Amino acid sequence: MIAYVLRKLLFIFLLFLLILTLQFFLFRLAIPDPTIIYIREGLGPEEREIIRRSFGLDRPLYEQYLRYIVNFLRGDMGYSFLYKEPVSSIIIDRLLNTLVLTIPATLTAFLIAFYLGSYMAWLRSSLFEKAFVATLSVVHSLPLFWIGMIAIAIISVHLGLLPAGGMRTPPYEAESFLDKILSFDFLKHWILPYTVLTIYTASYPTLLMRGSMISTLGEDFITTLKAVGFSERIVIAKASRYSILPLITYMGISMGLAFSGSVAFETVFSWPGVGRELVIAFYNLDYPLAQGVFAVMALAIIVINTLVDIAYSYLDPRIRRGTSG
Repeated sequence: MIAYVLRKLLFIFLLFLLILTLQFFLFRLAIPDPTIIYIREGLGPEEREIIRRSFGLDRPLYEQYLRYIVNFLRGDMGYSFLYKEPVSSIIIDRLLNTLVLTIPATLTAFLIAFYLGSYMAWLRSSLFEKAFVATLSVVHSLPLFWIGMIAIAIISVHLGLLPAGGMRTPPYEAESFLDKILSFDFLKHWILPYTVLTIYTASYPTLLMRGSMISTLGEDFITTLKAVGFSERIVIAKASRYSILPLITYMGISMGLAFSGSVAFETVFSWPGVGRELVIAFYNLDYPLAQGVFAVMALAIIVINTLVDIAYSYLDPRIRRGTSG
C-alpha cells in the first residue's frame, strides 16, 4: 500500500509539472507582453523597458521558464498587476471562500445520494421512484449557472427571502477568515448558493447509487439474507455497503467539476472565490494572477482525484498495481 501511495505522489508531481509547463507557454502565446496593462500613451521605449525589466521579461524565455517553475514550487507566484499584492495571498483568501461553499455542498450531496439512491433502488418501479428519477434527470441536464439564475430570480428577486449574491453585505471589515464567516449575515448569503450547488451535485450521484444498488440487489448473497430472515433495514445496509464504490469514484470527479464549474457559478452569485477571481484576472489581463489561479485549480483537481483513487484502492485491494493474487 505504501509503494502504491508513493507512486501516486510521484504521479501528482510529474503531472503538475507538465501542467505548469503547458500553462507557461500557452499563457505566453495568448498574452505575449503581459505588461501591456501598465503601458499607457506617452510612455517612451525606455520607460517600457524598465517595466519589462522589473517583471523579468527582458531575460531569455528558457530562463523565464526555469525561474517560473522554481518560484512556483517554492510558493512564489509573483505579484498581481491588479491588486498589487502577492498572488499567493490573494489565492489563499479566494480558495478559502470557495472551499467554505463547495466542501459542505459536496459532502451533503453525497450523503443525500447514498441514502436516497439506496432507498430509490429498494422502491424500484414505484411511483415515488419514477417521479424522483425523472426529476433528478431534469436537474442534472440543466446548466448549473442557469439553475442559479432561476433561484436568484425566484428566491431573491420575487420573494425577497435571501440576498441575491455576495458573501457579506457591504461595507464590512473582517479581521480574519473566521470573523468573516461566523456571522448571521454570512449565513444569509451562503445558504442560497449552498442549496443550489447541493441539489445539482446530488442529482447524478443519486442516480449512480440507485443503479449500483439495483445491480447489488440482484446478487446471490442478498437473496440469501432475505431468505434467512434478515430485516429490510439490515438488507439495505449490507447492499449499500457493496454499492458505494462507484459513488466514491465519482466523488473525485464531482469535486473536480465543482472547481471547474465554480467559474460560472461564482460569477452568477458574485461569490468571491477562485472561479470568479479567474474571470476577473482574465478581464483585467492580470497575467500572474490568472496563472496562479489556474494552476491551483488544476492541482486541487489532481489531488482530490488521487485521494479518491487511494481510498478506492483501500476499499477494493484488487485494483492496486504491483500486487499479486
